[in-house]
Parts: sequence; C-alpha cells; structure tokens
Amino acid sequence: MGIKIVLRKRKNADGTRPLILQVWKNGKASTTHLDYSIKPEDWDKKAQRVKTSHPNSVRLNNFLRKKLADATDGALELEGEKKTFSSKAVIKKIKPKSGSTFFLQANDYLEMLKKTGKYNQYTSDKPRIGHFREFLNEEDIAFSDLSPGLLVKFVAFLKSYHKRPPKKKSAPDPDQPKKRVRKSIAKPKKPMSERTVMNHLAVLRSVFAHARNNQVVKKEYSPFGEGGIKIDFPETNKIPLDAEDVANLEKVELLDPTHDHARKLWLFSFYFAGMRISDALLLCWPDFTNYRLHYAMGKNDKADSLKIPDKAVAILKHYEQFKERPDDLIFPDLKGVDLDDEFNTKRAIAFRTSAIDKILRLHVAPAAGIAKKLTMHISRHTFANLAGDAIPVQMLQKLYRHSDIKTTIGYQANFINKPADDALDAVIGKVNIARPELENS
Repeated sequence: MGIKIVLRKRKNADGTRPLILQVWKNGKASTTHLDYSIKPEDWDKKAQRVKTSHPNSVRLNNFLRKKLADATDGALELEGEKKTFSSKAVIKKIKPKSGSTFFLQANDYLEMLKKTGKYNQYTSDKPRIGHFREFLNEEDIAFSDLSPGLLVKFVAFLKSYHKRPPKKKSAPDPDQPKKRVRKSIAKPKKPMSERTVMNHLAVLRSVFAHARNNQVVKKEYSPFGEGGIKIDFPETNKIPLDAEDVANLEKVELLDPTHDHARKLWLFSFYFAGMRISDALLLCWPDFTNYRLHYAMGKNDKADSLKIPDKAVAILKHYEQFKERPDDLIFPDLKGVDLDDEFNTKRAIAFRTSAIDKILRLHVAPAAGIAKKLTMHISRHTFANLAGDAIPVQMLQKLYRHSDIKTTIGYQANFINKPADDALDAVIGKVNIARPELENS
C-alpha cells in the first residue's frame, strides 16, 4: 500500500493545480481533494512539500503532514479491524464528513424522500423540520447539541405553537396617508395535538438515523431511546361504520356521477378487506385473472391474491365500459398521470384522496343517512370492526397484508369490544341482583 500527496495535472483557470491525497492498494488508487491549489513551481514533487517560495508554505506543509498521518493511522486502524480493505476505505476513513450539522442532514433526508417518491412523507416531514428550525431561531445545530433537554423545550414550544401572541406590527409612519384596512375575523387555531407533537419528534429521530447511515454521527449521541426522550404515540379513537351503515351505502342512489364514483370506490375498498385507496387507484385490468385479484400492497410490497367477491364484480363490470386498453387502469382517477414518476404519482393520489374524502363527507354520507365521519380509510376500520374476533388473527394478517402479526393484533384490538362489554355488564348485573326492587321501579 502507498500513500502520498501529489499535484494534479489539470490546471485551474488561474494556473494553479489542486493538491490531492492518493492511496494505492492492490494496484488500485483512490484520491481525495485537499481543498488547496498551488502553482507548479511552488511544489517539490520528490519531497511532497510546498516550497518556501509559497507565502503560506509553513502552514500548508503542517496541514499536509497531518493529512498523511491521518491516512496512515486510518490504514492501520482498518488493518486491525479486518483482514482485507480497499484504498477507497482508507479515503473514506479520513475524508471530512460533509453536512455534519442537523439541517444539512435534514435537507439531504428530504431530498432522499423526494428521489424515492415518498410524497406523503415528504410533505408531512418538511413543515415539521421547519418548525424545529423556527424553534432554533433559524440557526443550525450540531448533532452533539441535540440533547434530551433541548427536545423537552421543543415539545413545550410545539404545545404552545398556536397560543403565542402575534408579532408586534411596526408603528405607522405619520407622514404617510393611512391605508384602509379590511377587518376580518380570524378563526382561532387549535393547539397541536399530542400525536402531532410526537410526529415532530419522530421526524427528528428519522433525520438522526439518516445522519447515522451517512456516518456523520454515532449512535451514542442519540437523544432518543434509553436514557433519552421517549416517543409515545397516544391511542386514536377509531370510529368505524356498522353493518347497517354499509348496507345503506350499497343501496343509496346517487344521481351525480362523481358522488356515485366515490361511493363505489369506498365499497370496492371494503370488499377487499379495506384496501388502501393508494392501491385501489393503481389497479389495472390484468391484475384480475381467474376470478382472483393479484396485487402487491404499496405500503410494504407484500404480494398476495384474493377471490373477487360478487359485489366487487358488479363494480368492475360498471367500469369495464370505460376500458380503452387491455392494460388500462380500473378507475379513471389517475388517467393521464405519468405512473413512472413515483413522486408525482403519489402526489396525484394524495390530491384525489382528499377530493374523494370531501365528496364522501359532504355528499355521500348525508345521502346514505350516515352521521359518522366517512372517509376512504374508514373502510379499513369498518372491515376490522365487522371482523371483530370472529376471524382468526392469522387470516386477518393475510387480509390486511401486515408483515408482522403483532401489527395485526394491535390493530384489531381497537375493534374487539365484547369481552370488555361483558365484563362491564357482569359487574353492573351484581348491583341489580343485590337490589331487585330497582328492576321493578
């Protein structure tokens, strides 16, 4: 193995050449720039030194000696850790970590979400990172300063985010004519919920994990987990439809085609165990073969097949009349969208989901006599509610496409109420037995 500093052959516009560190091992060379350039006449190639003719020769030579020592130490450290390593590994060991502060890594994290097509996560996480930036008065922060105590203060900041007094306006200029200001009644903003606050902490944890993957911070600096701040998501109250509500959706007549389309989408999702709308809108006709639906759930790429219920067949027959190509989409919502562009596809799905949820809430639910909140995702809760504890959890895991059965058990626990109801009746029943006169009053 060889390590040395050389002057690059390619010249800069001012006639100087960059200084680079080269590492050879097994006939392969790797290099890294040292962020300094000098004139060829100021370089001693044999001694690998800057000549005294350079005005900063002493400082530069000290810098170069340190870089050579770092490379040698890095090679020895790698040699002690593993039997084989490359010249590239030595360069990586000594190369300064770029983007070692929080917001530089946060920007890189958001860019990674964008490149991988994670539109929903990108649009959710970006403003949360913005709130942390606002909390720090627009200043960046080193990961070593990201302490549990700082995050506790950030939580307090978030919980009072919409309660803070508005910024003071500057006094009007007496020499300028008064402008007529149109008064408007501003609706009071709700304070952030506990779940929203926890989501902010979860994003900071994701950025920290991203920085760890980029090797700019070590695990022991984490302000989360054991000895740090804990992220506890509160349980949400999931209110599904009951069997009568679903029956009302099946029989209600809607004259507006957009309203009826939203209703059909909801029912189609319900018939396939609460299929997510993001998966339903991407279904194509070839996904249905031999009376079965074959698809991979977008959230975890878990593939499986399901029989096509007769009620779903009726919906498919309705949309078959609009088929233009054999491989066409079942539903028309994403027609014209470039499905190869994952980020824009998910953005289009998000916009369509919002529009469909609004139609379900404002038009379909009232027409069907449903007082509960109606959204596409409620179809998943409704299926879980009607399944209750009557279906084995292993089968529900298959229907829900959960990778881990613990997820299924936790999810289904929200909709199994009979044991608790029976226990409540058993205790209250004892009071009635002890006081029989209450029953006749």
